[in-house]
Amino acid sequence: MKTFFPIWNNSCKQIEKKVRKALYEFNMLDNINSLLIALSGGKDSLTLLFMLNTIIGRGFPKIKLYAIHVEENFSENIYNKKLLKKICDNLKIDLIFQKAPIKKKLECYSCARERRKLIFKTAKNLNIKNIAFGHHKDDIIQTLLLNLFQKGCFEAMNPTIYMYNYDITIIRPLIFTSEKEILKFATHNKLQTTKCNCLYENISKRKMIDNLLNMIEKKFPLVKDKLFKSILKKEKNYDNS
Repeated sequence: MKTFFPIWNNSCKQIEKKVRKALYEFNMLDNINSLLIALSGGKDSLTLLFMLNTIIGRGFPKIKLYAIHVEENFSENIYNKKLLKKICDNLKIDLIFQKAPIKKKLECYSCARERRKLIFKTAKNLNIKNIAFGHHKDDIIQTLLLNLFQKGCFEAMNPTIYMYNYDITIIRPLIFTSEKEILKFATHNKLQTTKCNCLYENISKRKMIDNLLNMIEKKFPLVKDKLFKSILKKEKNYDNS
C-alpha cells in the first residue's frame, strides 16, 4: 500500500482554517519547541497529524513534531505499525510505539486514563511538555452532556489544559472541527483507519449521548452549534464575534 498524502481540496482547506483558528485563538503553540501528537491511527488523529504537519512553520513557529501510537489488544490495525511508521518517516515526524497494559474488565474511562498516563510518561521521558489530542467539536459537546448528566456540572474538554501532576499541557487543535468534516476528509481521500474491536464501543455512555444528540438534532437542527457556543462562552477572554 502506498503512503497516504491528502488531496488538499476545499474540505481540507476548511479544516486547516479551523485548526489555524484554534491554534491562534487559544495560543496553543506559544513558547513551545516540541509537540507530541497522540496518533491512534483513526480518522481524527490522522487528520490532526496531517494538519499540524502542514501548518507548523507556515504562520506559526517551526517546532519539532513527534507522534506516539499506543497499541491496544482490541484494535485491528488496518493502518498497521509499518504503514504508520512510513507515513511519519515521510513527514519527518519521529514516531514512538508503546504497548497498553493488558487488563480485564477495563471500562471506557479507566481505559482512556491508562492510555493517557502512558502517553504522559513517554512525553516526560522525551522532555516534551505539550501533547496534541484529536478531540473534535462533537467530542467536546458530548463531554459537556456527560458531565451534566453524571456529575451535574457544566464542564467540557478545555481547548488547552495544564496537567499539574505531570507538568504537561494538553492542546486540542480540532476543537472547531466537526466529526462530519473529518469524515468527509477521510472518505474523499479513501483514508483507511484503525478499527476498534472493543466490546464497549457501541454501548458506551458516550455512544448513548451521541445517539441522543442525533435524535434531538432532528427536532432542533442547531442544537450542537448552540451547545458549543455555550461552551465557548465559558472560556476566559474568548470573543466569538
